[in-house]
Amino acid sequence: MDVRLVTGEGVEERPVEELAALLEREDGLVWVDVPSCDEEAVRVLSEVFGFHPMAVQDCVVRNRVPKVHAYPDQMFVVLHAPARGKRGHVHYIELDHFVGRNYLVTVHGPINPEAEPGIALRETRAVLARIVAGRLRPATPFELAYAIVSALIRNQEAYVETVTSDVWRLEQQVTGGRVGDPEEFLNELFRARHGLLAVRTMGALGGAIYGRMANLLRVSPEGQRLVVDIEDQFDRIRSLADGEREYLQGVIEFYQTVLTIKAALVGQAQNAEVKRLTEASYTQNEEIKKISAWAAIFFAPTLVGTVYGMNFIHMPELHWIVGYPLALFLMALGSAALYMVFKRRGWL
Repeated sequence: MDVRLVTGEGVEERPVEELAALLEREDGLVWVDVPSCDEEAVRVLSEVFGFHPMAVQDCVVRNRVPKVHAYPDQMFVVLHAPARGKRGHVHYIELDHFVGRNYLVTVHGPINPEAEPGIALRETRAVLARIVAGRLRPATPFELAYAIVSALIRNQEAYVETVTSDVWRLEQQVTGGRVGDPEEFLNELFRARHGLLAVRTMGALGGAIYGRMANLLRVSPEGQRLVVDIEDQFDRIRSLADGEREYLQGVIEFYQTVLTIKAALVGQAQNAEVKRLTEASYTQNEEIKKISAWAAIFFAPTLVGTVYGMNFIHMPELHWIVGYPLALFLMALGSAALYMVFKRRGWL
């Protein structure tokens, strides 16, 4: 952990062994930054500062939602900042801090191993750089906490800006007809929506926490002014995320309309093709019926001719004078009868 003494002249790094003595001083502000709450950090938080065991435990584990606990001599606050992961995943980067009479303790909660190493320290490093450069001279723990939380909120705003650039790109793809794979494009749309919802939730919960903190009597008037400003900054993040989420919803609805229209056009084309195939099949069936009818009509004379073409000696009709005319008559009669039958059925 890093122990620092912040004075009007700048910041000094001090060893952990001097922490108890530094807390007894009336001049300067003690800032303890804990990158990871290990056993040594738990010992310092419990024995040197005497923090409540539940608060210390909250520093060790991951907290899913922001929170604030007011104790007689300090306040404990848990906040989250977003970090972009793979395929649109949002990492919740936790920042816990204790605000006391003359000290500020910042504890960086456990983070996902997939997150970028060192990303949890980005706010405290940014504030430390401002103090070292002389651009910031916090005189009270609330002023230092205000600077760190403001840096956290700026990271939330930067995340909204990053997602907004994705939303604009997705809108240009939709309006330009360059969507590509629809399934992957829908995944991108909903990943962007998930990111906006995540940072919107962080802003809304953070604003609620600082709204409650502003009503605590133990906060000094100067501290209350800073708390109210932080609450306003969180509300602004929530409003920004809500606005971009509504804009993205418009893109999603536009794309859904495009998909619906395309599906309708495809359905119409398919219906037209089915109608064409049905008509072709009907026409083919009519032709087959005609062919079948004429085949049956010509089958009758063929049958009679086949019978009379048999060269057997004992045939009753073989020596009839009317045998040949009768055969022709039977051929004509059979063909005519079949023709009339098929004509009535509409096959001819």
